[in-house]
Amino acid sequence: MNREQTNRIRFVIEELLPPIIRDSVLFTGLARMVWGKHIDKLADFRIRAPFLTSEEYEALYTKHPRVHDETDNSRACIDEIAADLTGDSVCDVGCGTGYLLRSLAQRRNETPRRYVGVDFVIPEHFSEEGIEFIKAPIERLPFSDGEFDTVICTHVIEHILDYRQALAELRRVARKRVIIVVPREREAIYTFNPHFNFFPYKHSFLRAIQPLEHQFKCIDIGRDIYFMEDRTAPL
Repeated sequence: MNREQTNRIRFVIEELLPPIIRDSVLFTGLARMVWGKHIDKLADFRIRAPFLTSEEYEALYTKHPRVHDETDNSRACIDEIAADLTGDSVCDVGCGTGYLLRSLAQRRNETPRRYVGVDFVIPEHFSEEGIEFIKAPIERLPFSDGEFDTVICTHVIEHILDYRQALAELRRVARKRVIIVVPREREAIYTFNPHFNFFPYKHSFLRAIQPLEHQFKCIDIGRDIYFMEDRTAPL
């Protein structure tokens, strides 16, 4: 499935089903028919989040089945990211399969650029010529201050327990611009993803990423929140 398809499913589950049904035994039973016992592992994973070891954390993400074919981003989000790229170096933190970086490189191949993908789980099929891959956690990025003109992080912050440290690292290594995409989502006990953080509204996300010291835009794109911060333009 692609992001547009899952967003339609998410609308029904997250907006039309009340919490009393979302957290019920009935919903759990139906979810197991679709996802198997993995749905219970996800719920337990979320409950035990503050006490997880790094090995448990990596193991679940390694075994977690992919919902989307190549990327968690919608076509509209990719278009917005491409339009907001600036400078000659791009780092995609939480790059997954590398689909987003390849898409951006193909669109802007007329200019020599540095494309770097970072993830804590080594993705398959990440051998595209001209794209670097570095295995590292988002909370401790192995880069110097301001090393990249544009730093991108899509569908990652919702997975990170210490997301404030993650945000600080994204801002630290960005020289000109930070782009973040998170799902617009309501919390529930049983979900089809291993998310820790939930942002049902734009202002929910803006509260979470304080301080806001630079000019930014924050918009809804489908069922995702798109945030762009211009590091060169103070408020």
